[in-house]
Amino acid sequence: MTAAVPDLSCRELVELVTDYLEATLPVEERTRFELHLTYCDWCRTYLAQMRQVLERAGELTEESVAPEARDALLAIFRDWKKGSGGGA
Repeated sequence: MTAAVPDLSCRELVELVTDYLEATLPVEERTRFELHLTYCDWCRTYLAQMRQVLERAGELTEESVAPEARDALLAIFRDWKKGSGGGA
């Protein structure tokens, strides 16, 4: 008789996705993560999206970003660091 693997919630999966993609999850956590993916379409989609983001981010260079986009991003991060951006 084998012990049941405790279920992983979608929220937990989101918190673990970086470690999963970097192959740093302990075996038990990786098993829970992959088991959850077998029945959760949403999390499979989320994982695929994260993989795409990482792939595309690796292709970015400073020269590939339009000056207007660069300025907008810098302004957003500047405001965020001041505590006024994105908080509810």
